[in-house]
Amino acid sequence: MSATPPGAPGPVHVVGASGRSGAALCRALLDRGTVAVPVVRDAARWRATGLPGAARLADLTGPTTVLADALAGATRVASTAHARHVPALLAAMPAGATLVCLGSTRKFTRWPDAHGNGVLAGEAALLSSARNGAILHPTMIYGAQGENNVQRLAALMRRLPVIPLPQGGRSLVQPIHQDDVTRSLLAALERPWTGPHALVIAGGTALPYRDFAAMVARRAGLRPRVVLPVPMWAMRLAALATGPVPGLPTVGAAEIRRLLEDKAFDTGPMQRELGLTPMTLEEGLSRLFPI
Repeated sequence: MSATPPGAPGPVHVVGASGRSGAALCRALLDRGTVAVPVVRDAARWRATGLPGAARLADLTGPTTVLADALAGATRVASTAHARHVPALLAAMPAGATLVCLGSTRKFTRWPDAHGNGVLAGEAALLSSARNGAILHPTMIYGAQGENNVQRLAALMRRLPVIPLPQGGRSLVQPIHQDDVTRSLLAALERPWTGPHALVIAGGTALPYRDFAAMVARRAGLRPRVVLPVPMWAMRLAALATGPVPGLPTVGAAEIRRLLEDKAFDTGPMQRELGLTPMTLEEGLSRLFPI
């Protein structure tokens, strides 16, 4: 992207710039007149975003020297890649550069998996470093172009007359809109952090999953679906049976199990540290499904 205009903030090196959150951040930086330096593994995926500028190529699992070359001269690094790569970023970044990266509230799950363990490892690496910056842990993200959370749920409800949910969908969810994820990244990049920090970012509405599904159905123009309480074992069997059905979204066993967990968080720290109030679910869904 073009050189930084006089008086504008310095550039931001965006690792994972071709992904949903990375591309959204690059667009927001461009709108603000801030130079984004995209760092990606696949140049073709970056070009497919339609954003201007040539990307710097680096594989986060490759040699540190290649990543260090891609981050040469960086003063602010934003990473939307998986948090498991934080140690590699810390090793490759210039001394004194600030790191703002995305983690996930998956780190709180009662059923650890590779995804959640990678987030915990990335957070531990940042918090044990002397690096200034923050790792932001979003709840379920929706509203991004091509996201498969709310849009997949809507697609599922278009195919099924009822919504089967363990415990009748009583567990809490608190989805965060992509725009609020982007706003959070921008706010964290603008803040002069002292030392490393970890912060949960969540949407403005916490509610039972059954009510979440009802809101999605209403905003998507569907009639309300009856929630069918089913045991966990039956949900898993149904997921296995319907997996091969063409046009029906797949649901994994681990994803079904997490439906039993409450995923609601206090947004007070987010508001205090980043100075922003997340949008309500009603507002977010209205952006995703405009009437």
